[in-house]
Amino acid sequence: MDNDDVKTVDFIRTQINEDLKQGKNNSRVHTRFPPEPNGYLHIGHAKAIYVNYGIAKDYPNGKFNLRFDDTNPVKEDTSYVNAIQADIEWLGAHWDGDVKYASDYYDIFYKSALKLIKDGKAYVDSLSADETREFRGSPTKPGKNSPFRDRSIEENLELFEKMKNGEYPEGAHTLRAKIDMEHVNVHMRDPFLYRIRNAHHHRTGDTWCIYPMYDFAHCIEDAIEGITHSLCSLEFINHRELYDWFLDNLDFEYRPRQIEFARLNLSFTVMSKRYLLELVETGMVSGWDDPRLPTISGMRRRGYSPESIRSFCTQIGLSKVNSLVDYAFLEYVVREDLNQNADRIMAVTQPLKVTITNYPDDLVEEFAADNNPNKENGGTRMVPFSKELYIDATDFMEEPPRKYFRMAKGQEVRLMHAYYVTCTEVIKDESGNIIELLCTYDPESRGAKTADGRKVKGTIQWVSVKHAVKAEARLYDKLFTLENTGNMEEGKGYKDYINPDSLEVIHNAYIEPSIKERAVGEVVQFMRIGYFCKDIDSTDDHYIFNRTVALKDSWAKMQNKD
Repeated sequence: MDNDDVKTVDFIRTQINEDLKQGKNNSRVHTRFPPEPNGYLHIGHAKAIYVNYGIAKDYPNGKFNLRFDDTNPVKEDTSYVNAIQADIEWLGAHWDGDVKYASDYYDIFYKSALKLIKDGKAYVDSLSADETREFRGSPTKPGKNSPFRDRSIEENLELFEKMKNGEYPEGAHTLRAKIDMEHVNVHMRDPFLYRIRNAHHHRTGDTWCIYPMYDFAHCIEDAIEGITHSLCSLEFINHRELYDWFLDNLDFEYRPRQIEFARLNLSFTVMSKRYLLELVETGMVSGWDDPRLPTISGMRRRGYSPESIRSFCTQIGLSKVNSLVDYAFLEYVVREDLNQNADRIMAVTQPLKVTITNYPDDLVEEFAADNNPNKENGGTRMVPFSKELYIDATDFMEEPPRKYFRMAKGQEVRLMHAYYVTCTEVIKDESGNIIELLCTYDPESRGAKTADGRKVKGTIQWVSVKHAVKAEARLYDKLFTLENTGNMEEGKGYKDYINPDSLEVIHNAYIEPSIKERAVGEVVQFMRIGYFCKDIDSTDDHYIFNRTVALKDSWAKMQNKD
C-alpha cells in the first residue's frame, strides 16, 4: 500500500504503511481501544479512541475492536462498562463485531501461564510484598533472585493449581516470569503474571480467584483478536520489551506490533483516574459528569460536541514527546464549532428593569430574529416585545467613559431586532442601588430604520418582562488554579489547587421564551454572553443552563488592555 492511499501520514501511519508493504499480518490493519472498566473516560481517552479508530478506518477493510481489560475485579464495575460504551458511541467511533472482554480469554491466559511454567520460564513466588520490593532493586541497582525462583516445574504446577483452586489467601503466592533480575529494564525483572484475588468479578462471578496482570494479558488479547498494531501511550514504551517477550515465548498465529504515542495532557486539570475518582467520591464535584471535569460525560453535559472534541484531537496531532496542551486551545476549538452551529438567543444574567415610558401599556409586538446568521437556512424565530424589559446590568453605566456605546443617561442605543431607545431617568433604592431605568423609544426606528437615517454604535440584548423565562445559569471555570498539575509544590497535593471559583450559580437569569423549545443538551448562544446548554436536571418549573464556553467581550477586552 502506498502512502498516498492515506490522507494524513504521521509516524504511526508511516510505520503501518511499511508493515503493509512487507506483507506483515497478511497486509491487514486491525486496531483496538482497551479501556479498564474502573472509571469514566476522559478527553485523553478520546484522543486514543480517535487515533485507533481513525487509523483503522483510513485503510481498506481496516477493523477496530472495543475490548475491556477487566483483569482487576476489585476496582471494576458494570456501570463503568455501560458508561464507556455510551461515551464511545457518542464520540462517533463504531467498533467492529461484538464488544470484547479480557475475561473472555481467562482460560487461554491460564493455559499460556501453564506453558511458561512447563517451559521453565515461570515460577510460583512466595515472597511478601515488602520482600519483593527489596529483591527487585531499582533503576540504578540490579535486583536479585527470589529464593523460590528455582522451584521445580512439578512444584510450580502443583502450587499454581492450588492457587487457582482457592487454597491460599491473597498475597501468599504470585506467578512470575523467569527472565533476568539484573536486567536494565525493571519491567523485565521477573514480572508478575498472576496474583490471588478473592473478589467477585462483574462477568465471571466467583469462578476465578487468580487474575492475570495487565502486561501479561494485554499482549495475549491482542494476539488472540488478530490485532496488527497495538497503539498505546508513551508510558508503555518500557513495557514493549516485555510485550514482545511474552509473544516470543507463546504460540499465537498473529504477532501484533506495539507503537507508542504521547498522551494528551491538558492544563488546569487532572487526567488520573485515581484523582478523578477521589474528586467524585469525596463530593468535591457533583459526579463523573460534572461539567468541570475532563471526562467525556462531563464535556457532553457542558455542551461540547463530538465534532469539536474530534477536531481538537486532530489539531493537536500525534507526537513522540509528551507536552502540555493549553485548555484555552480546547475552548477555542469548541467556540469555533459553536459559532458555526449554535443558534442565537437573547438572555440577561444580571437583570436590570427598563420601562419605556412612551410605549403603549398593553401593546405586545413580535420581532423576527435570525436563529443563526452563519447558517444558510438557519431559520428565524419571533421574539415578543413589551413596555417593560430586562437588559443586562453590565450594559448600563451611569458615568460612562469615552468610547462607551452602550446604555447611559441621554445616550441612544439600539435594542437588538427592535427599536432605538434613550435612557431619560435612573431610579435608585434607599441605598443608592440602581433598580430601574426609564427610557423613551423612537416608534419610527423599528428594525433600526429611521426617517433621518441616523445610526447608533451600541446594540444591547433584552427580554420582555412578562414573557421572560426565569432560569438558573451555571458558569463553569477551570477546576484547578495550577496550570500544570504535574508540577505541584513539595508537600502539596492536587486538592491544594482546587479553584474556589470554578462554579458560579446565577439564580435569576432571564431568557426569551423560545428557549422552552430547546432540547436537553442543545447548545445556544446567549447573545453577547456565552454559549449555554440545557442541563439534564432542568424541569418545566426550573430551567438550568450550563455555560459551555464564554464569548470574548470587546469592551471588557479594551478595559483589560487599558
